[in-house]
Amino acid sequence: MAGPELIRAVLPSPLGDLVVIADAGGGLHGLDFAGDDGRLDRLVARYWPGARVKAGEAPAAVASALSAYFAGDLQALDSLEVAEGGTAFQRQVWAALRRIPAGAAWSYADLAREVGRPAAVRAVGQANGANPVGLVQPCHRVVASGGGLGGYAGGLERKSWLLAHEGAGLQVHPA
Repeated sequence: MAGPELIRAVLPSPLGDLVVIADAGGGLHGLDFAGDDGRLDRLVARYWPGARVKAGEAPAAVASALSAYFAGDLQALDSLEVAEGGTAFQRQVWAALRRIPAGAAWSYADLAREVGRPAAVRAVGQANGANPVGLVQPCHRVVASGGGLGGYAGGLERKSWLLAHEGAGLQVHPA
């Protein structure tokens, strides 16, 4: 069975190039920092089997939203459409990520409670790590319960920069 036709584009950011994978309608299938394209390719292949990816230009709405976000409009990414992929649980976690406001930092335990699975902290962490559309589904806003950064596929320096850009302190919000 043939999968969707997708466009791969590279856009500059203050943190290095971003790889954008989108459909012709602008729906995001992947967004990650360049340098570990294998991770993004694996996620796209897992969530959209048979997808055909070709080089092209990023949809104008995506390029504009990313540029605005890095210029200081912290809500610019909120309206971007994300293609559905992953398991039902992963989609639930990823939807919850979009409810974390810019400038806030939630713990993995907070996120588990938000999806109604307070004992599933590890599973929430795994779903967070499998997020194919970082920044838009802002997994960088999830930190360790003690207030430390925790992990981030893009690297802890980028996570720290993103949280500072958004004005987040490292205090975890009260659940």
